[in-house]
This record gives sequence, structure tokens and C-alpha cells, in this order.
Amino acid sequence: MKLWQKNIASLKEVENFTVGRDREFDVMMAKHDVLGNIAHAKMLATIGLLTNDEVDDLVTELKNIYKTTSPDSATPFSILDNIEDVHSQIEFLLTEKLGDTGKKIHSARSRNDQVLVDVKLFMRDELEQVVNTIVPFFELLIKQSEKYKNDLLPGYTHLQLAMPSSFGLWFGAYAEGLVDDMNVLKAAYEIVNKNPLGSAAGYGSSFPINRTLTTKLLGFADLNYNVVYAQMGRGKAERIVAMALANVADTLARLSMDACLFLNQNFGFVSFPAELTTGSSIMPHKKNPDVFELIRSHCNRIKALPNEIMMMTTNLPSGYHRDLQLLKEHLFEAFKTLKDCIEMAGLMLSNIEVKKDILADEKYKFLFSVEEVNKLVLQGIPFRDAYKKIGLDIENNNYQYSTHVNHTHEGSIGNLCNDQIEKMMKAQIASFNFEGVHMAVNDLLK
Repeated sequence: MKLWQKNIASLKEVENFTVGRDREFDVMMAKHDVLGNIAHAKMLATIGLLTNDEVDDLVTELKNIYKTTSPDSATPFSILDNIEDVHSQIEFLLTEKLGDTGKKIHSARSRNDQVLVDVKLFMRDELEQVVNTIVPFFELLIKQSEKYKNDLLPGYTHLQLAMPSSFGLWFGAYAEGLVDDMNVLKAAYEIVNKNPLGSAAGYGSSFPINRTLTTKLLGFADLNYNVVYAQMGRGKAERIVAMALANVADTLARLSMDACLFLNQNFGFVSFPAELTTGSSIMPHKKNPDVFELIRSHCNRIKALPNEIMMMTTNLPSGYHRDLQLLKEHLFEAFKTLKDCIEMAGLMLSNIEVKKDILADEKYKFLFSVEEVNKLVLQGIPFRDAYKKIGLDIENNNYQYSTHVNHTHEGSIGNLCNDQIEKMMKAQIASFNFEGVHMAVNDLLK
């Protein structure tokens, strides 16, 4: 069954190629399609295209279908082999149960705006899950930053010894990085949280539909007002979401690279319990950071996602094009991959063991050269003269140093400002207003 089919069926090869993996990803959007149907049906009743009895019957049956979309359902939702997509399957179930009333559900809309609203509702839910996965990881980073704030480690520039750092700084740096990542996730969420329903095939409808009503019913913050732009927003919204995911992935990939280096025996800054690392089939001494290596690779792949979507939508004119169908294959799985990576990074860092007194080793003595320059400056010697003196002392093997570090400015070793970083994160999370969305969806399903 196809919503667009009249009397002539497509060649089987054409059907297989055009459908591709779409059924697989459509099942993931089934509950969102049901929600869109409920909102649409309630709106149709307000403009006289459905009677009160008809909308009651449709909503009751749609709620029954919604229950099957739960992972815990005894009869999980599926799409029959002879049915093209989730929209057709739900309309088929409604028609099978309610006869002609089920056929009326498609009035004043197109599969185009059905897909648009489904994808947006799906991404809205997934972005919330990503945020909820980041929060405990952020809290772990802050906790570890405080726990290890007095444990120094080498800081590097160009992978050369630079200045003293600390594990407090290291953990806290990635915590604050997640605050900026959350800011971008919020921007993506705002773009996703706009209602395209009612744009139909991209040019609106001659029916006097009430798009403001469906916006409220579905918990969207606002509309995509211009119907042509609502359709053009497909691809753009996915690309913006992908960029938000890529930012989080970049933070995780960089952290993972650090962890791989720090575990390396030539660094030896950290260790992990044996059960969190892997061994070698030939070298009995090995404790490999496979988890971090895989996080790094998964996240680097996610970082490529915005460009993949950009290339898939390059040079598309306005209006709908079947190219857009493939975006689901690239984006949908990235949500789960990213959440898995965050959780695994959390597992590893919650069990990290930090080496004490790393900088007591004489090989790190030049880390303190800037400290010695600054001491001379505090005695009144111009910075350039102090810099030159310490440089000559190093060259002539006259360099003397102390491992004592006293940095007190905001964000330094001795003043991490983790409270302020936590405050920024809390403000970001509160700005999403997930509760408003939950209330709207719950009301829709009452």
C-alpha cells in the first residue's frame, strides 16, 4: 500500500531501491507519527473536516497504536512488507479498524509535512536524551576536577613540555567545554522545536487549517511559518543538529586522545583497572585503552556527519526531493553512538587512577622556567631581561627551580572556578524547557 499509488504499481526493483532502509528508520519514528496524527485529527475536528465522533474514534485508536510503539509492548509496532512506510502503516491500521473514518486522517496534509513533523519530534526527543546523558558526565568531570585539583601534571604546547598544569584543570577544561557544547545543542533544539505541520507538500493547503493549534498540541515553541521554508528546512535542521552532535563528539575525541597518551608508559600519568582495558595475544604486559580508541574513532566519524549532510543537500532547489530520505540513515544512528560514547567515557573516568607527584621527576624541571622568570619580574627586573637570564641559565646548566606553584587568578591551578562552570551549565539546561514539552505530549495522550 502506498499513499500515492493509483492503479499502476512500481517495478519491484524500483520499489526496493527507493524504499531502501526507510522502514527500519520509520519504526524509530512511529510514536512521533502517532502524536502528529492525534494533533492533526484534533485540529481537523475544529474546522469541520471530522465530526466529534470521528475524532474520538481516531484518537482512541491512535492511542492504542501508540502503546505498541513502546519498547516494552507485547505486540511491538512494525511495518508490513507490502506497506511502504510508517505513515501508510498507521493509516492502514486506522482504516482497517475504522473504515472510511481512517481514510479521512490524511486530509489537508502531505507525506512531506508528516515526515517533517516526525523527524523534528524524533530529533527533539533525541536531543533531550543527549542532554540528559551529558549531565551526569559533566558532573563527574567536575567531581574529578575537585578531587584531583592538587595533583600536578605537565602541560604541553606542540606536544613539547610547556608549563605546569593539574588534573583539576584537565578535568575542568572538558567540563567547561561541555557547557559550550550544550549551548550549541540548545540552538539546534530551538530550530528543531518549530512546527512544520500544515505546510503539506510545501505550498500549504486550501483548507482553513489551524497551524497554531497543532503547534500548541505538539508542544512546539513556535511555527515554521512560511510553508516553502518549512519544506526547505528539511536537511537544514538535520545538518544543524549534526553539527551540535559533532561538537560534543569533538570534545570526547580530544579527551580520549589525552587519555590514550596519559596511559602510555612514556607518560604514565594515569592507570585504569585491568577489567577496563584489553590485553595482547602475544605481549603479556599490555593494558590497551581500547575503549578510548573506539570512542575517538566513533566520535571522529560523527564529526564528519555535518559535511556528509551538507554534501547530500548541495545544490538542491526549493521543494521536496527524495535525496532527503537518506538523511535518516546518516543521522539517526549517530544519536545512539554518541550517547554510548558519553556513557563509556564516564565509566572509564569514574575509575581512573591518577599518579601522584608526577612533576617531582627532574625531567620535568623546565616546566617551571616561566615560574622562575616571573619571580625575577616580581623583584623588579623587566620581563624581557628576566626571560633572557633564565634562558641563558638553562643553556649554561645553571638553571635552578622550585616545584612550588601558586596560581590564584580565575580559572588557574589554584582557582578552578568550578562553581561558576556548574552555574553556567545549570542555566543552559534550564533553558531547554523540557517540562513544557512533556506536559503538552502528556495532555495529547490523555
